[in-house]
Amino acid sequence: MGFELVSTTCAICTTKNNASVLYPANFDVEAFNPDVFSARRIPDMVHYQIVRCNTCGLVRSDPVADTNIIKALYQQSSFTYNQETPNLTKTYGHYLRKTEKYQISKQHLLEIGCGNGFFLKEALLQGFKEVTGIEPSKDAISMASPAIQPEIICDMLRPGLLPSNTFNTICIFQTFDHISDPNMFLGECVKLLKSGGIILCLNHNVEAMSSRILKEKSPIIDIEHTYLYSPKTIKQLFEKHGLRVLEVKPVWNVVRLYSLFRLFPMPRRIKQKILDFVDTTLLRKLSFPLPLGNLYVIAQKL
Repeated sequence: MGFELVSTTCAICTTKNNASVLYPANFDVEAFNPDVFSARRIPDMVHYQIVRCNTCGLVRSDPVADTNIIKALYQQSSFTYNQETPNLTKTYGHYLRKTEKYQISKQHLLEIGCGNGFFLKEALLQGFKEVTGIEPSKDAISMASPAIQPEIICDMLRPGLLPSNTFNTICIFQTFDHISDPNMFLGECVKLLKSGGIILCLNHNVEAMSSRILKEKSPIIDIEHTYLYSPKTIKQLFEKHGLRVLEVKPVWNVVRLYSLFRLFPMPRRIKQKILDFVDTTLLRKLSFPLPLGNLYVIAQKL
């Protein structure tokens, strides 16, 4: 695959060439394949050049591959985390329930990056009358339940995809870090929301303890991630789009012990031996809540 990389702009202060390099790029062209762009793969420590804006502190990849190439890779990517969906449902469902205090209508919910729709089923169980999902992976959608599959659009969020003023709640779980144009993305979310509607966003926290300790070895330093946010920078970006930020707090993820070993940085051969051992014992079923280094945002359209 031959292509040129394109420079990125700070999404908050819109500057170019005003950033300090945190980590130099370490990928080659072979990194651009559907396996690498499949969600929740074993971290391989491959990434673009990672920089931090000198003005606002926003961390991003720069330069990156063209959006059309990335879209094609996500369309061809595989849905490989079916075993994780029960714990993901518990985690995401917990944070969806946190929005109830704001007394938002449960008429219509949108999830962007919905995989096989497992969370859409949870939203229906929590009382939402209508749900819609957007997901680029054809493989993920093919694994959706017959009741949910018709509600999933095979695409990425873009202008004109859905009618304005449609949704009461928009959920974005571990997707916002992957978005190459977060200003377009948030602008469309605002258009899609009804007045008073909310966005629930859960993604990595670049200033979490795990990220500060592991640095370049952190699994969030990854070629799939175009932007990495802290509580401060994500609040600034949401407020830039006229959203009132109601909460920005750490996340406790329900996670399997097996999944923890998958994330931990160690030589791949050793990691695979540990994973094989855990997978053959009762430890494979062990799950517990942990602060893995994520944050959540609840923001409201005024």
